[in-house]
Amino acid sequence: MNLNETYWDNRYKNGTNGWDLGEISTPLKTYFDQLEDKNIKILIPGGGNSYEAEYLHHKGFKYIYVVDLSETALMNIKKRAPSFPSKHLIHQDFFSLTIKFDLIIEQTFFCAIAPSLRGQYAIQANKLLNENGKIVGLLFNVPLYENHPPFGGSKTEYLTLFKPLFKIQIIEDCYNSTQSRTGKELFIKLVKK
Repeated sequence: MNLNETYWDNRYKNGTNGWDLGEISTPLKTYFDQLEDKNIKILIPGGGNSYEAEYLHHKGFKYIYVVDLSETALMNIKKRAPSFPSKHLIHQDFFSLTIKFDLIIEQTFFCAIAPSLRGQYAIQANKLLNENGKIVGLLFNVPLYENHPPFGGSKTEYLTLFKPLFKIQIIEDCYNSTQSRTGKELFIKLVKK
């Protein structure tokens, strides 16, 4: 399976992203609502339609960046939030980014990349984060599919993957998941070592 730019752009053009909630997820909204520093630099990798970026932008956060292979997905953000800075919508591969961030928001990107790239994801996220930078977000805690995204996983797998590069502050069952994801998600907060 070739999860390339054409594949993802076609999915957004055709509206065939079944895991797209159509709104910000409750766990991330709850997390964002307690953030006070509106000047932190935030990356949402593989952000897709990124209702999270739109929400943060409207709350006054100044440095939110979305990187995605799909130009259609990035333009969807711009259509919904015309004042969102175009230069913060990056049409590029996450694995080729070199910009530094304070916070990476994980919301369905990890489950969309080929499982063989998960080790690379952990390394790249660590490289992109400033000192004491964090990955915060959600990971599926169920098997899901083997031959197409979304790819699932387990807490044990994630601990093995992230522990060498991150201090695990939180990796627990999500208590406030959106109804369709209840019992299927972990909330994570990982701090760069």
